[in-house]
Amino acid sequence: MKEGKYARIPENAADIEHLWRRSQRLDPTNLPVWIWPGDADGYRVAGFISRAELLKREQKCYFAELEELEAAGLIVDQDPSDRYQDHIYIPAPWWDQVWSIGIFAGKSPIHLASPQNIGNPVLTRDNITDVSAVFVADPFMLRANGVWHMFFEVMNWRTGKGEIGHALSEDGVEWAYQQIVLAEPFHLSYPYVFEWMDDYYMIPERPGLSAIGVYKASNFPTLWSFVGDLVSGPYLADPSIFRHHDKWWLFTETNPDEMYDTLRLYYADELMGPWREHEKNPIIEGDPRVARPGGRVLVMKDTIIRYAQNCFPQYGTEVRGFEIVDLTTTTYREREVDQTPVLKPSDAGWNARGMHHIDPHLVHDRQWIACVDGWSSNGGL
Repeated sequence: MKEGKYARIPENAADIEHLWRRSQRLDPTNLPVWIWPGDADGYRVAGFISRAELLKREQKCYFAELEELEAAGLIVDQDPSDRYQDHIYIPAPWWDQVWSIGIFAGKSPIHLASPQNIGNPVLTRDNITDVSAVFVADPFMLRANGVWHMFFEVMNWRTGKGEIGHALSEDGVEWAYQQIVLAEPFHLSYPYVFEWMDDYYMIPERPGLSAIGVYKASNFPTLWSFVGDLVSGPYLADPSIFRHHDKWWLFTETNPDEMYDTLRLYYADELMGPWREHEKNPIIEGDPRVARPGGRVLVMKDTIIRYAQNCFPQYGTEVRGFEIVDLTTTTYREREVDQTPVLKPSDAGWNARGMHHIDPHLVHDRQWIACVDGWSSNGGL
């Protein structure tokens, strides 16, 4: 929190949460004219400041601080009975989940837990140094030139849009945040990264653009260039690509009402297409427990594991695993793995309320690590 001469000014999401908790509820019998009674719970009184005793030369600093308050999302309202006094209101934080990233390990990609030698979470919003972050989520990682690289969503507090961050690790345990590597005028998340033919590609979620797009690293890992769209549609969430039997396959959740309950599958001979819809589409319809992709599709010889978010009773509840036992251009069948859910909330700490993402990697014989994410309820807001 920045200590101004006349006001305390929030500088990040944690400051907003702190100020909201310390602010007073509104008096329902004495609301500002711009707040409807039904909306009163969405605002609180953060305080008031006065310029009644200020000299003219001091008022420039005063009004500059009011502008900073408004830039942070607060509302400055002049007292109707005293034009020298300004009331400061704070809207409720627009986020209700704070996501963080952890590393799990285990003997298989469906038997994973938080190891004692890893201080989870390994990345939080507090690690982000180049933007003010609300949370970090949707991690994907790969190993290149003997180093682990992780790419993940950084929710930018100032813009309210996701950007793609990058972190490095020598051992997959200790991670060091580097920088934002991809930002667009629109929201980005779920940065599905993979290597193909000695090049690195990223397929992020881009809600609102009605197309699944591909980026290619022109200078890995920091510079990414858009190379084209694969699939078009009104809503395409968490696109998850994999290669099997000389074809590319791609899952995406497609319910435009954001019910998280409809899964479609596409396939192509070449990465850039043309892409075709699977004959059995939608693969899943009307089931938010299993439809939305929840991380990298894992291909191990003839075994394919699809991870799915359980979005019931709420978004980000847990992760379930499914083995795809029949996959052709005309047939599809899967079965849930015995160890389910693969990830679930811990009831305490950084992942107390839920988990919704996993990216597992085999590090040596029968030892796996995975980057995962989980959320807590925003400090009790």
